[in-house]
Amino acid sequence: MHPNQMFHDASEADNLAFARERGFGVLAVGGKGMPMLAHVPFLVAEDSKSVELHLVRSNHIARMLATVNTGPLPALLAISGPDSYISPDWYGVEGQVPTWNYVAVHLSGLLERLPDEALRGVLDRLSMQFEAKLEPKAPWTADKMEPEALGKMMRMIVPFRMELTGVDGTWKLAQNKPDEVRERAAGFVDAYGIGSQERTLAALMRGVLDG
Repeated sequence: MHPNQMFHDASEADNLAFARERGFGVLAVGGKGMPMLAHVPFLVAEDSKSVELHLVRSNHIARMLATVNTGPLPALLAISGPDSYISPDWYGVEGQVPTWNYVAVHLSGLLERLPDEALRGVLDRLSMQFEAKLEPKAPWTADKMEPEALGKMMRMIVPFRMELTGVDGTWKLAQNKPDEVRERAAGFVDAYGIGSQERTLAALMRGVLDG
C-alpha cells in the first residue's frame, strides 16, 4: 500500500464495498523463495468477515493446502480498480511530476481449504453474484449442466475460505492537490481516457470534492 496516509482515507466499509463489487483479485501466499500468486474471482461474505473462492486443484496454492488438516495460511487478496497515468501538464500549475492515480484494496487473512462438500455452495454463490449483474438476462445456474459434466468439472477445483484479519485501501485521487487543480486533472483523465476505467477514475477524483 502507498505509504502516504492521505491516500488511505476511505473507510473500511467503502473498501469492502469496492472489493465486493469488483469480485476479482490476486491471491498471494508465501512460498519457498517466491510468493505464490493466483488470479481469482471471489465473494465477500454478507457479514464481511470472510471471503470465499476456489482454485484449480493443480494450483500451487491449492497443493500447499492439499487437505483440510493442513491448517490456515496467512494470505493477501489484492484488488485493483480504475487507474490512469497523470501528466504534470494536466494540473495547470508549475513544479509537478508524472504520477499514476489508482484505487487498490488489500484484504488480508487466514486462508483454509474447505471440505469438497462445500464446493457446490461456493460455486453457486459466486455465479449468482456475477449473474445478478447481467439482468434482465435469465441467470445461469449449475442446474443447467448435465450432472456428469458438472461432476467432472468440480473434481478439477477445490473450495477455500479466507477469514479476514485486515482491510486496507489506497485511493490515490490527488487528495494532496487543491480542489481546482484536482478538478482540472480529472477533466484531462476524462478527455484522454480510452475506456470506462478512466471515466470512473475521473468521477472518483471529482468525488473527493464532496467527501
